[in-house]
Amino acid sequence: METPSQHPPTTLEAAADLQTTYANLVRIAHSPADFVFDFAQLLPGESKARIGARILMSPLSAKLLLRALTENLARYETTFGEITLPRSSLADQLFKPFQQPPDGPTPPDEGEV
Repeated sequence: METPSQHPPTTLEAAADLQTTYANLVRIAHSPADFVFDFAQLLPGESKARIGARILMSPLSAKLLLRALTENLARYETTFGEITLPRSSLADQLFKPFQQPPDGPTPPDEGEV
């Protein structure tokens, strides 16, 4: 039986037509089987955000992503200093809990971060 240390390292290869997308907003929804991350751009003064990428992950992969982000943010702050959260109205708008739209209910497990 192989142990994780016996597996060869994974090599990532980017497709030739891979496009980079900037996101300053992410909506996260989930079901028992999947997490859905809608990465979007919200321009100042706009009320509509354009989704640039949708990523689906298993709950296990989402939890591993959370762990990797936590570890990498800690390394970043060790190198470059603490990341302070802004208190501007835009930040308050972008990072508040999901609000149900006035035109109808949404699934209870959907939220914005």
